[in-house]
Amino acid sequence: MEPDLFTAAAEERQEKDPAASPLAVRMRPRTLDEVVGQQHLLKPGSPLRRLVGESAEHRGGAAGQGGGRRVGPAGPSSVILWGPPGTGKTTLAYVVSKATDKRFVELSAITAGVKEVRAVIDGARRATGGFGKETVLFLDEIHRFSKAQQDSLLPAVENRWVTLIAATTENPYFSVISPLLSRSLLLTLEPLTDEDVRGLLKRALADERGLAGAVALPGDTEDHLLRIAGGDARRALTALEAAAGAALDQGEREISLRTLEQTVDRAALKYDRDGDQHYDVASALIKSIRGSDVDAALHYLARMIEAGEDPRFIARRLMISASEDIGLADPNALPIAVAAAQAVAMIGFPEAALTLSHATIALALAPKSNAATTAIGAALEDVRKGQAGSVPPHLRDGHYQGAAKLGHAQGYVYPHDLPEGIAQQQYAPDALKDREYYTPTRHGAEARYADAVEWTRRHLGRKRS
Repeated sequence: MEPDLFTAAAEERQEKDPAASPLAVRMRPRTLDEVVGQQHLLKPGSPLRRLVGESAEHRGGAAGQGGGRRVGPAGPSSVILWGPPGTGKTTLAYVVSKATDKRFVELSAITAGVKEVRAVIDGARRATGGFGKETVLFLDEIHRFSKAQQDSLLPAVENRWVTLIAATTENPYFSVISPLLSRSLLLTLEPLTDEDVRGLLKRALADERGLAGAVALPGDTEDHLLRIAGGDARRALTALEAAAGAALDQGEREISLRTLEQTVDRAALKYDRDGDQHYDVASALIKSIRGSDVDAALHYLARMIEAGEDPRFIARRLMISASEDIGLADPNALPIAVAAAQAVAMIGFPEAALTLSHATIALALAPKSNAATTAIGAALEDVRKGQAGSVPPHLRDGHYQGAAKLGHAQGYVYPHDLPEGIAQQQYAPDALKDREYYTPTRHGAEARYADAVEWTRRHLGRKRS
């Protein structure tokens, strides 16, 4: 809600006593140059740089001429920040408000409604008219607002009563109304890399605003902390603060792996996302699905999730498994895996764990067939050996002038003209006319395809190999 006297007093107390604030708040960047990651948004000339830079330049050049007020189209009236949790959406909103010398009001769509939004807008209009002070309204989780609630923001955005910075972890093209989206600058935040988070941890350990060198972080503890964080800066700093507090309470000047484990209640997994364990665990997941052991598959999936594996990598492996090991034995397997990959890309962790579990269970319990895999493998082998041959004349293109003189498309039988919809004619090149690549199983739904392939080959007049 709109800051009141009590909120202002709390903020003043936090400034005087930084320890009163969580480490993640104390380490919040004060300028864009302190922001970790998101380099695609921070390079010179980027929309975010222009939004801050143009206002700052105007403020400097207009000293004594209206203070920090920005005139003209120096920046957008609305910005939507889309990205996974802990990637800096709140931080960027805070930095923009500080750099442009504006009031900063934060609301969460989880707890706020139209009444609270209107109160902020009314306050912003009073502040602008009475003191020449513009307002940044940061609205977190905007996707949780209904269409009517999002509609209530439009007049303020249209008239620039506030600079709206909205944050969402869901695809705004699905979760934000079109009128608001069309009036907004959409900025996509990428997950932080391990090196981004590592740099943030080192800064928090040394900076006076952070732990000021009170404790050290050994390499093995740091590696586990990065796995716990999973690219979430807030989670990393929260875990670091808790572990540092526990270490200092025990009279230790170094955060041991054991202390970190006890603090965050997670065992350190021996898993290197760039090393052998990465491939070993991924291989074990796929082989467990292939072997229909749903419990083992879920175990390896959990290990990958806890180790901070990229959920998109897991989803890609599941899509491959659906075709490689299940195929037409369950035609729904691939659509399930593809849907899971699309969902994972839109929601990210932690909710993506549910989607990956859904797909893993479905694939592990599906009937299995590698017939599609062996079929394309055998066909590719023949082609690579040079067993291709010419396309039969009756199958060649006959849509150009002179094709008939060459005998192209002559004698072709149109299958739809026949009662059974299949014509007894040769399709493969002469050298491969009796070659059979697809050998379906009788597992699950593929039994129907086995019957179909026997019937069609017989009606095509093919000799049995």
